[in-house]
Amino acid sequence: MQEEWTMERMATMQGSPVYDADGDKIGTVEEIFYDDQTNVPEWIGIGSGFFGTKRVLVPVAGATGSDSGVTVPYPKDQVKDAPDLDSDEIGQETEEALYAYYGLDYSERRSDTGLPEGGAEGATMRGETGRGETVTRHEEELAVGKREVESGRVRLRKWVETQPVQEEVELRRETARIERQPINRPVRGGTIGEEEIEVPLRAEEAIAEKRTVAKERVGIDKDVESTRETVTDELRKERVEVEGDEIEERT
Repeated sequence: MQEEWTMERMATMQGSPVYDADGDKIGTVEEIFYDDQTNVPEWIGIGSGFFGTKRVLVPVAGATGSDSGVTVPYPKDQVKDAPDLDSDEIGQETEEALYAYYGLDYSERRSDTGLPEGGAEGATMRGETGRGETVTRHEEELAVGKREVESGRVRLRKWVETQPVQEEVELRRETARIERQPINRPVRGGTIGEEEIEVPLRAEEAIAEKRTVAKERVGIDKDVESTRETVTDELRKERVEVEGDEIEERT
C-alpha cells in the first residue's frame, strides 16, 4: 500500500536523509514541490551536497518515510542523472520529462493539463511555512553534563622501623653468710679430721622475649563534597538576512 503524503507530513521530513532503493544515502530533503491546486506534495528536491550545484528531483510517489529518513524506490545513479531544474516552479514540459525519466505514467493521471491533480502552472516549491524557497537557520546550543574522572589517589602503606627500648627489672640472687656459734662442751665419738660441705647459690637473670601485639587499625573511607564550576564556550548562530523588493514577512 502506497504511503499517503500530505503537506504537513512532508514538512516534518524536511532536512531528513534520503536513501535510495538499496539503502544508500542520496542526500537530504531540501525542497518540497506541491501541486498548486491540491497542495499534494509531488517532488522532493535533494540537497546539493552530493550533486554539486545541480538541483535534482525525485518523485514523492512510492517514497516511504521512517524515523531514519525518506526512502525512494530508485537507485542513486538514476536520481543523480535526473533532469536538472533551473526554476522554483515545475512547468508541464519539465514535469512530463521527469515522469518519463522515472518511468511513471504521466498521461493517464487525472489532470486538465496532464499534471497529477494540478493546473497549468504545475508544481511550486514550498518550505515548511508556505509558498516559496526556504532557508533553514541553525544555531548551536551548549549542553553541559557531568562525568566521573580520577582526581587523585590515596595510598595506605605500612612499613617497619626499629627503635631501641629499655625496661628495668629487679633481679634476686642468693649470697652466702657465715655464722659462727661458740660450743664449749665435750663430745663423744668426736674425731678430728678433714670435712667439706658445698651449698649452691641461686640467682635470677634477665631474659627478653618479643611478641607481636595488635595496637591500631587504620583504614581509608571516602566523603563526597560538592563544588560549582562555570563552563565557558562559544556558540555559533546563523542569521538570515532578506534583501529584495515587495517583501512581506510572516511568522
